[in-house]
Amino acid sequence: MSTRAASAAGAPSAVRASGPVPIGTAAERAGVSPRMVRHYESLGLLAPVARTDSGYRQYSEADVHTLRFIRRARDLGFSMEEIAALLGLWQDRRRASSQVKKIAQAHIDDLGQRIAAMQAMQRTLQSLVG
Repeated sequence: MSTRAASAAGAPSAVRASGPVPIGTAAERAGVSPRMVRHYESLGLLAPVARTDSGYRQYSEADVHTLRFIRRARDLGFSMEEIAALLGLWQDRRRASSQVKKIAQAHIDDLGQRIAAMQAMQRTLQSLVG
């Protein structure tokens, strides 16, 4: 199967497994914009990356994986501060699972409070419309 056909079929291509990629490619693979990649780097969520002689950023597959982790955490509603803590735990192979559980439980508790507030708002609005 050609690289193009493999890519179209969803199979990893030889190009995808190659060395560092520019910011646009890394952003596309992670499902974020190049602007967000720069933002995450400026916040310290993503370590500064290598640059070409021309100054262009070059991202590894590990960087793309980290960007995906950040995107998923944002999609789940975690704050940047929580994501930074989760990243630190995720990247620390000696971490205690209790630390991850503590952050997750705090997020669950916060979601419960938000759900209760939204349900109260829903009841109020329903009483207004009849």
